[in-house]
Amino acid sequence: MQTPGDGAVVPETRATGVRGGPLLVIVFVVVCLNLRVAFSGVGPLIPAMGLDRVTATLLTTIPPLCMGLFAPLGAWARGRIGEERGLFVAMIALTAGLLIRSTNPVGLFAGTVVASGAIAVLNVLTPVLVRKRFAPHRIGVMMGLYATLMGASAALTAEVTVPLYRATGSWQLTLGIAILPAVLGLAALPTQLRVPHLQRPTGTAAWGGLLRQPTAWAVTGFFSIQTLLFYTMVAWLPAILVAAGTDASAVGTVFALCFIGVAIGGFLGPAWAGRRDDHRSPILATIAFCLAGIGGLLIAPASTAAAWSILLGIGLGAGQGLPGILYVHRSADHHQTAQLSGMAQTIGYLIAAAGPSLTSALHSAGGSWTTPLIAMLMLSLINATLTSQAGRGTLPT
Repeated sequence: MQTPGDGAVVPETRATGVRGGPLLVIVFVVVCLNLRVAFSGVGPLIPAMGLDRVTATLLTTIPPLCMGLFAPLGAWARGRIGEERGLFVAMIALTAGLLIRSTNPVGLFAGTVVASGAIAVLNVLTPVLVRKRFAPHRIGVMMGLYATLMGASAALTAEVTVPLYRATGSWQLTLGIAILPAVLGLAALPTQLRVPHLQRPTGTAAWGGLLRQPTAWAVTGFFSIQTLLFYTMVAWLPAILVAAGTDASAVGTVFALCFIGVAIGGFLGPAWAGRRDDHRSPILATIAFCLAGIGGLLIAPASTAAAWSILLGIGLGAGQGLPGILYVHRSADHHQTAQLSGMAQTIGYLIAAAGPSLTSALHSAGGSWTTPLIAMLMLSLINATLTSQAGRGTLPT
């Protein structure tokens, strides 16, 4: 007969509040470091790869598209093998994808698909892990740390990408630095594999039942628009800055400042929201920062681009961290957290995948970045209308 220490499947009602101490925090940090590093180094390298606009758009569309397509695997893995073992298997796949990506142009696309699918599973399981292992008092702080580490690691990667490429002359070696945190994840996660899998007594159902719930759709809508803005800016902010008159040598630094803003907003947004049950104010503040940043890039002088990029980053970062709080607070238990996380990320990333290509099409049609930026402003205003339902209430069990 298995004991909980042997990784047994036990009912959720008998196994809540499992803790892991400082070692669990270290594992959590390492996992979070892997959630965006794989993507933030690609944009600055596109000119060095010699990719045309269509191919570059395809490359930047793959991550959110695959994260939407593969997000259901996160909830499935949670139901079959539990959060900890699901994270470990996803980390193996991520490492393999990053190795494939760093080989040749064909491997670049194939490896990006594999790595994006793995990160989809990591994205879905991380909020569920927080609810399982850090509830009730540390959810806000841990989700803040989650988004902060995503932003900080992405900022560091964006900042060192061009200097590293200049030093090595190889985009393959430059992209290869993303393997380092994945290897750390492979080393750290086995320490958590003996934690019991909390299984709901009634079994595991798909998230399809949430499709009839307005709250679930409101959370999904908020996540979808914020994620579309995030990946659109990751893809095209350097080009927007150059077109606005920012010196080409400073674009990498301004881009990195945006990710520093992502780290700041990613911590402050969830940390603020985690101390309250009504999240309408944090959601509105998130949208306001995005509106200010996009508006500044649209109408302010190029000399102030760094300030607007930081403000935009704060809004984008909070928009990546707050959904994790919403998944936990709007759901009734661990099982429903996984359902809501899977639903929001499946639909949200599929919608977000259209962002880079639609933005490119609007730019081509209008001959400038003005129309795409105005479209992003309008999306942010639409997102504000979702605040009421996404920011309060609890889904029925």
